[in-house]
Amino acid sequence: MSTPRSELSSLGEFGLIDRIKGAWTNQQPSSLTGIGDDAAVIASGDDRILLSTDMLLEGIHFDLSYMPLQHLGYKAVAVNVSDIAAMNGTPEQIVIGLGLSNRFSVEAVDALYQGIRAACENYKVDLVGGDTTASASGLVLSITVVGKAKPDAITYRSGAKPADIICVTGDIGAAFVGLQVLQREKEVYLANPDAQPQLEAYDYIVRRQLKPEARMDIVHELRDLGIVPHAMIDISDGLASELLHLSK
Repeated sequence: MSTPRSELSSLGEFGLIDRIKGAWTNQQPSSLTGIGDDAAVIASGDDRILLSTDMLLEGIHFDLSYMPLQHLGYKAVAVNVSDIAAMNGTPEQIVIGLGLSNRFSVEAVDALYQGIRAACENYKVDLVGGDTTASASGLVLSITVVGKAKPDAITYRSGAKPADIICVTGDIGAAFVGLQVLQREKEVYLANPDAQPQLEAYDYIVRRQLKPEARMDIVHELRDLGIVPHAMIDISDGLASELLHLSK
């Protein structure tokens, strides 16, 4: 008798996460919050350790025909730091998992790490380790970020209350429109390699796509004002889906 097969598309990303979460039980009392928020929360003395990871795959999350390696390195750090910001924490360290095919040169790796270094300096985080391995094709970049927060300062997704004001810390959709512009210019180039990309009028939205920033400035400003929001969430997956997470 054949084993029933369920397609991943029948669950989707969030359904798959819920399925994994439902089958897992924490073994350590220090694991306070696991799957289901922007970062895991681990007890550590009087503080709480925050852990989050994001993986970027060539051909899925980025296209090197228009994504400079320096920008990719910066962006990879920023999207991880953003998860710590969404928990109202402070990022401190990162570790990097890197998969490379032999089409990349030493200089290309240097360029990638120039962007990573720039982001680390901007967000004041340290690169403290990782792993590098061969990739059959393409580039794989996975970053895990370690942050810290006081127990009474952590902001969970689940803290939203009726009548709370919903605020967004920037404009929505600029990065997506920037991606559309880059994809359009790529198609023009493929049809006519002599054509020059027309990006001057789209500097802001292209920058939002290629070099996003984690909103640590908002975290610091809220602290200075003594404000602890009821709930926060990173909305890089889209506003509608994240509002659904907040409402659960």
